[in-house]
Amino acid sequence: MQRAAKVALWIVALLALAAALAWWQRGPITVALMARQVQVLTAVADPLAALPDGLHVGLCGAGSPFPDELRSGPCTAVVAGRRLFIFDSGSGAGRNIARMRLNAGQIEALFFTHYHSDHIDGLGELMLQRWIQRTAQQPLPVYGPAGLEQVLQGFNDAYALDKGYRTAHHGAAVAPPAGFGGQARPFEIDAASGRRVLVAEPDLEIVAFAVDHGPIHPAVGYRIRYKDRSLVISGDTSKSAAVAREAQGVDLLVHEALSPQLLGLLEQGFSQAGRQNLAQIMHDVLNYHTTPEEAAAIAQAAGVKALVFNHIVPPLPLSGLEPVFLQRAGQIYAGPLRIGADGDWFTLPAGSAAVAMGRRP
Repeated sequence: MQRAAKVALWIVALLALAAALAWWQRGPITVALMARQVQVLTAVADPLAALPDGLHVGLCGAGSPFPDELRSGPCTAVVAGRRLFIFDSGSGAGRNIARMRLNAGQIEALFFTHYHSDHIDGLGELMLQRWIQRTAQQPLPVYGPAGLEQVLQGFNDAYALDKGYRTAHHGAAVAPPAGFGGQARPFEIDAASGRRVLVAEPDLEIVAFAVDHGPIHPAVGYRIRYKDRSLVISGDTSKSAAVAREAQGVDLLVHEALSPQLLGLLEQGFSQAGRQNLAQIMHDVLNYHTTPEEAAAIAQAAGVKALVFNHIVPPLPLSGLEPVFLQRAGQIYAGPLRIGADGDWFTLPAGSAAVAMGRRP
């Protein structure tokens, strides 16, 4: 027993010494760990090359205007083969794209659903990151319904001084003045069909379609097809026949969702605190969004292979709130269903019916 006790004491002493040395050397150790992490983050110039051929969807923002540690402002990254497109650029979009180990310099185009502040307030940073990381010679093509020129001009003007600073500091070879900012490509929805084809290629089609987010008008969703795989992004909308039409048979439906019950708690809380303006806003937003149960019914009727909720309202800081948020959505829709969060990643390989749900490391 005495020998065992001595051995135990020696082990404790050695562990204490190791801990003390680690504490004493914490700076160099941390720097070494950071250097390894930097290698991982910066080693791959073309992260799209490692992806299997198909359609890939990443949530670079699954939230709303509410502060939410799990979900930033609306942003969806779509990789079609080796081509990267972004849909909406809410606050945090540029940072989340980097966290997902995507190269902002590879963004081919940006598409807006509408111009509520939470869908556009990350635009300046996103355009800046794309410009510098690409050493872009042309501005970022930005697609959106009527009003796009005004929004884009505002951001271009706001960042004009910074443009000059970057070029003066880094030189035109790194920050070419001609590649700064965004170039507006506005479109109108055809009144008869309720849609507009924006990209029409043999392997890629991107279609905008009108949704009901009144009084915000116009507001659109998007249908994307790459080879034999397809995706619909609803945008902000009340329950929409247009979403149901466009989602027929698609592999993945990314649909906004709002819980009236949970939002009602916020309305009550603001009212009791005497914050009547915020209480009124909580009440007003109910009529131009979709509940999880309504979105589930659309997905089930359309034969969608998988359903993901985004633009989550209100935030769900506790996992126990998720069943309350969903209500009966899981019973209404028979397929795979997920409440989206920043960093979620979905892979739809070409030539397959699979929909893999995971996280982008």
